Amino acid sequence: MMGAPQQYRPRTTRSLTIVTASRGSSSALSPVVPIDRLRMARDSYHDPVLASTIVELFASLPAGVVVDATVGGGGHAEALLAAAPQLRVLGIDRDPDARVEAATRLARFDNRVRIVASTFALLGEVLVDHADFLGEEAVVGVLMDLGVSSHQLDQSARGFSFRADAPLDMRMDPTSGETAAQYLAHVDQHELARLLRENGEGRFAASIAKSLVERQPRTTFELTEAVERAVPMAARRRGHVATRVFQALRVAVNEEAFQLDEGLEVALNELSVGGVLAVIAYHSGEDRVVKSFFAEQQSGGCRCSPALGCVCGAVPRVRVGKASAQLASATEIERNPRARAARLRVAFKVAP
Repeated sequence: MMGAPQQYRPRTTRSLTIVTASRGSSSALSPVVPIDRLRMARDSYHDPVLASTIVELFASLPAGVVVDATVGGGGHAEALLAAAPQLRVLGIDRDPDARVEAATRLARFDNRVRIVASTFALLGEVLVDHADFLGEEAVVGVLMDLGVSSHQLDQSARGFSFRADAPLDMRMDPTSGETAAQYLAHVDQHELARLLRENGEGRFAASIAKSLVERQPRTTFELTEAVERAVPMAARRRGHVATRVFQALRVAVNEEAFQLDEGLEVALNELSVGGVLAVIAYHSGEDRVVKSFFAEQQSGGCRCSPALGCVCGAVPRVRVGKASAQLASATEIERNPRARAARLRVAFKVAP
């Protein structure tokens, strides 16, 4: 990503490696992985955030398929499948560890679930390639749980966290793409400063970018040290000085901005009328994108003066559930601190 971000080159869904419990014949594109080969401790994944709220949103939907576009360890999918026998789940994730865990956790639901390797920006291609799983049923719901998982943070070798020294990787899919260290080896300093500002690192974005480009950190501790050298002790806010820098690099390496923009469009296009699109975001930048997208779709793109009323004939595509984001309860936050940052926004599709 020299200067501007690299143009996104999606990996074809024909490289899928995990499919569980297909409906009808199994996909020729994706070999079945026997469940007895999947081994991972179930408690290595976080409790699903806002699970009861998600179940309440989706459980009353008519028979059909819910796309869990960031299936992770399968927590949300498990809750939905247990509560709503009329629903089936197509789970998508680019993290191989997540797909293994989800396949293990959801094995008891047999042909009501399939796990595939992809990203939600490629949802349209996934649905085409897995038409046998959908059959005659519609996509009645889409769930996106954004950001990095607790499991990824806890796996120190993945390089997502400053809590342990590890290679500076940060890839959601550790089998493809460039690492954070490789990104820093060629990114333009001004582009890096812009990225840091977009992720909340305002006052010292330029000095941090300069330090990173000059020092070329290869590990998480080297990255932290480079940030510390650029930010005076007296100016450091509460929390770790490198938190937003780690977030910004993760967003860049995994092309999360593109994924979210494209994923929202594709998800709404594939969703049936009457269906639910729910997105859980964990930082303000992501939440603003979701809020803006929902507002645009609710207005139908209308730019008419509110005083004069709409005269352009715009047709709203969604009805937004609440103007403000839904937050986790104090009880849930006490049980699962990760829920503190969660912001859930919901839209109901009302027109094609």
